[in-house]
Amino acid sequence: QVQLVESGGGLVQPGGSLKLSCVHSGHTFAEYTMGWFRQAPGKEREFVGAISWSAYTRYYGDSVKGRFTISRDNTKNMAYLQMNNLKPEDTAVYYCAAGTLIGGLNEVVAGLKSSYDYWGQGTQVTVAS
Repeated sequence: QVQLVESGGGLVQPGGSLKLSCVHSGHTFAEYTMGWFRQAPGKEREFVGAISWSAYTRYYGDSVKGRFTISRDNTKNMAYLQMNNLKPEDTAVYYCAAGTLIGGLNEVVAGLKSSYDYWGQGTQVTVAS
């Protein structure tokens, strides 16, 4: 059974930065595509980004392109989400997710919640002055 635990959330001022971490345990980390999603109160869970097992392929949601960067370290079983130039509308609970995506990773599949088999409990990010 895969377990995912996020950390690094908190309160940050607009224009600031945060780096979220996600530790993966239970199965071979390198077999999984890792995704990040977020959910604001009263809204649907939204795709933020995804990274293939090799880190060669990455996709981002339109609202975060150019500001957020997803990365991973397969030697540490860790995935990361670097968030820069944060805006109040980035306020949400951020979730990491893991999926085998046996059919392959593409931009459409990356953004589907159903592509991921395991989810973390989430970490709160609040952007406010």
